[in-house]
Amino acid sequence: MFQLFSHLCRSWLLALVATVCLLPLQAHAASYVSVKGATVNVRAQPTTRAAVQWQLDRGYPLRVLQKKGQWLQVADYEATLGWLFAPLASTTPHRIVTAPKARLRAGPGTSHRILTTLQQGEILRTLETRKGWVLVRLAGGTQGWMARSLTWGW
Repeated sequence: MFQLFSHLCRSWLLALVATVCLLPLQAHAASYVSVKGATVNVRAQPTTRAAVQWQLDRGYPLRVLQKKGQWLQVADYEATLGWLFAPLASTTPHRIVTAPKARLRAGPGTSHRILTTLQQGEILRTLETRKGWVLVRLAGGTQGWMARSLTWGW
């Protein structure tokens, strides 16, 4: 009886230790959102009475740093921006061009024909990711592939 009790205690203790050790990893797992509205305000504090820090356009990708009630503390590829009201966020994946110029191609590789050149700050709808390349759709409907390293988001 004692051996069974001892085995159960050891099993429970190992499970507890494993859970506690994994918590920091889960807490650091990045989650992303995109701006849902046409233009939304990012505020200095999680309240509508706080100063507006930035205004962002539809689709702008943001990394969620923390949640506080109905507010998300968010960051973009450059820095922490502030607080976004969660109902104004979407889980539709988007990317933003971070390079000064980026070529949109017909396929995932530099040997594919160039469809157009995009400028830094352009927002793209993410459709697929494949080995360092991402299939995106522009606001006008054009689809093509870009080197993932020239963009940020998900």
